[in-house]
Amino acid sequence: MALTDEQLSRYSRHITLKEIGAKGQKKLLAAKVLIIGAGGLGAPAAMYLAAAGVGTIGIADSDKVELSNLQRQIIHTTNDVGKSKVQSAAETINALNPDVNVVTYEAYINSKNIADIIKNYDFIIDGTDNFPAKFLINDACVLGGKPFCHAGILRFEGQLMTYIPGKGPCYRCIFEAPPPKDSVPSCREAGVIGAMAGIIGSMQALEAVKYITGQGEMLSGSMLIFDGLKMEWRKVKLPKKVHSCPVCGDNPRITELFDEGQQICSLK
Repeated sequence: MALTDEQLSRYSRHITLKEIGAKGQKKLLAAKVLIIGAGGLGAPAAMYLAAAGVGTIGIADSDKVELSNLQRQIIHTTNDVGKSKVQSAAETINALNPDVNVVTYEAYINSKNIADIIKNYDFIIDGTDNFPAKFLINDACVLGGKPFCHAGILRFEGQLMTYIPGKGPCYRCIFEAPPPKDSVPSCREAGVIGAMAGIIGSMQALEAVKYITGQGEMLSGSMLIFDGLKMEWRKVKLPKKVHSCPVCGDNPRITELFDEGQQICSLK
């Protein structure tokens, strides 16, 4: 596949990079990335992946755009309030880069549909805001052999890690099960600074680009934590393998998908 003159111009800053070049850009154009949640994390991730020229971007979210979303969910505008998030996200992506094929899933992600949705994608981004959804995404990716990037934000803090099959721990290795209901406040209850979503969501996009192009060191085996008030980063090394992990350990107890609660796949 030869790049067109328009693509050579659009992606010129990528092509100039020795780590990407024309070969890496072609890999991006051929890649498929699924973003679960078109909210605070999914919005910047989707926009940067679209700008990068990822050929197919899937967006899964069942919510509609609310006015309170706009403080951080930069893929939506005031005119999009009341519109489905997947439609709004698709329109923004199409306006940004016509090279991108956007596939939308306006549905709750649950144990019945997630395996079929993720199966055709090369990389998954977890942009959800609740623990049951995060554990479900983890389990589906582990059982389906799919790499994914987890992230979470709250107040002025954010964290992210990447799971690559056979190369590091999964989300359940670190957090075995969801915390008790109401023990951890949501962003709706505790608040979140809008720019934190942009910082962490953009880093999820970077992880996807690195994975697709085969460049750099992935956050597999590490959790990156950012304190925005102190402007401090911590990279916590994770165990190479957790033998007792219920989904990827030596004797897994989780061998099929199940719902640990209603899946709400957006960051409100």
